[in-house]
Amino acid sequence: MSVDAARLRAVAAAAPVPDTEGLALDQACGRVLAGSVAAASALPPFDTSAMDGYAMRLPDLTGAGPWQLTVALQIAAGTTAAHALAPGNAARILTGAPIPAGADAVVMQEHVTRSGDRITLTRRPRPGQNIRRRGEDVASGAQALPPGVALTPPRLALLAGCGLPRVTVRRRVRVAILSTGTELAEPGRPLAPGHIHNSNRVLLRSTLARLAWTETTDLGILPDNPHAIRATIRQAALAHDVIISSGGVSVGERDHILDVLRAEAAELEVLKIAIRPGKPLTVGRLGATLYFGLPGNPYAAAITFAQIARPALRKIAGLTEDPDSWLPGIAGFTYHRRMARREYVPVTWSRRDAVGRPVLDRLGQGASASLSPIAAAMGIAVIPPELATVHPGQPLRVEVLAE
Repeated sequence: MSVDAARLRAVAAAAPVPDTEGLALDQACGRVLAGSVAAASALPPFDTSAMDGYAMRLPDLTGAGPWQLTVALQIAAGTTAAHALAPGNAARILTGAPIPAGADAVVMQEHVTRSGDRITLTRRPRPGQNIRRRGEDVASGAQALPPGVALTPPRLALLAGCGLPRVTVRRRVRVAILSTGTELAEPGRPLAPGHIHNSNRVLLRSTLARLAWTETTDLGILPDNPHAIRATIRQAALAHDVIISSGGVSVGERDHILDVLRAEAAELEVLKIAIRPGKPLTVGRLGATLYFGLPGNPYAAAITFAQIARPALRKIAGLTEDPDSWLPGIAGFTYHRRMARREYVPVTWSRRDAVGRPVLDRLGQGASASLSPIAAAMGIAVIPPELATVHPGQPLRVEVLAE
């Protein structure tokens, strides 16, 4: 199955969590907006000056300049004019201050000459110049944000500016993670002969920790015992929206994930994908819980999580925006490869071509168990399945790794 088809299957198997909660704005960063939000007040709430300068009436500027006006008012932010601007008068006004009645333009202070209470200007301003009109950003009662967006700091600032102290968000996606393999030991513990340290647990936990719309339960390492694996998965499915395991999804004698899922009457959606690294992958449903069985090799687990699992997780979270984190690059290396699978190659770059595209340097040799190449990578180059040889200058899409 192609990567795109597998991703579509995984996303189709996902359903947004229905539950919501109300949060104060300063607690909602990164969370997913549950419904459309209407502005409680207009933004800005009144006609306001965009500059430090002088508010004036355009009908007073008759004939050819220069023109002189009397400064009769001074208006700072947080105050209002006591009366309307009279003919022949101007108001000294500061940024953010309300426009006095009768004024229809603001001239920057640098564009006038002041002597005592008189100002002189030589250029006629445009109607509405340097005036932010009431509601020009967001009208009162208008939609400030649509549902399904992640609440970034600028978006939260927009809601605050519209007078909203709280917001309704979807609850976090409950994710359980587990590692399978009798050979695994946690970092810091002595390694018995034939054992390795469990890096996938740290990979998945730290990746999920960056997603503010998830909460993670770590079920630890499970030995290659089908009864223990089945009992743990069955219990986890009762309390979680998603289960993600690593290891045990191939066809060896110690790979029990598929047998366990079939015994639990899981609906299996994806079994093999034309992807390198990461061909063995399981996606399915245990009742209402979505299951991802990732490969045990660390780089393969990282790639399959990013390409298949994460888009489905975004749908479960209720996100409606598609992230766009790729850029065009060109190969600075030669690579002969077997066709038929889309390949994801860790790359870095230190120079760009004449049109600004990064010139990519390949890291590592593509082994699915390798960790140092992806740790040093600035991005992942995507090599299409039909490309047998990558030559220097070959255009490649690069998925930029988050800092």
